[in-house]
Amino acid sequence: MGDSWDDEQLLAALKESLRARRAVPPEFIEAGKSAYAWHNIDAELAQLTYDSTRDQDAIPSMRSETASIRALTFTSDHVTIELEVSGDSLLGQVIPTQQGTIEIQTRAGPFATTQVDELGCFPIRPIPASPFRLHCHTGDGTDVLTGWITL
Repeated sequence: MGDSWDDEQLLAALKESLRARRAVPPEFIEAGKSAYAWHNIDAELAQLTYDSTRDQDAIPSMRSETASIRALTFTSDHVTIELEVSGDSLLGQVIPTQQGTIEIQTRAGPFATTQVDELGCFPIRPIPASPFRLHCHTGDGTDVLTGWITL
């Protein structure tokens, strides 16, 4: 800023910048901050390794109708999370089987938490309407985070 600005010009420029900031929706600001924040730095990332809808397109089927269940598999170095989507529910299993918790996260924040039983199974009902991901905390202390899921 040069010496040629007087107090009135500076005040007008500050008012204009505040007015421009208020014009940006708060969800845009939060999405921008979230894009650069690594909230789960200690969580192992699990990548999508299988999606039944992709395989239906690649392999010709001899069946006349397709199954109503969609299957997804997320794999990390220590844990595999298998999911079956049917209607308004999602059933999952953690492999190797062990107890723990699954936190369902949406872009707005935590959606719900569900328990993983001794067989590694867990339900999610209802399925979030927006993109979500799963943060799995296993009994042996492993933390695994899936990618974003849109159904």
